[in-house]
Amino acid sequence: MRKQITMACTTCQSRNYSTFKNKKTTTERLELKKFCRRCRAVVVHKETK
Repeated sequence: MRKQITMACTTCQSRNYSTFKNKKTTTERLELKKFCRRCRAVVVHKETK
């Protein structure tokens, strides 16, 4: 039931992180504040396909 997803930075669109998500319990797209190495700041990262 758990799928691997990639997280993309909202400012520079670089795909920095990958994580696992339970598709059955959380159907909406995941948004987390993470550190972006390219922007050198903590920014919101959204789930991509």
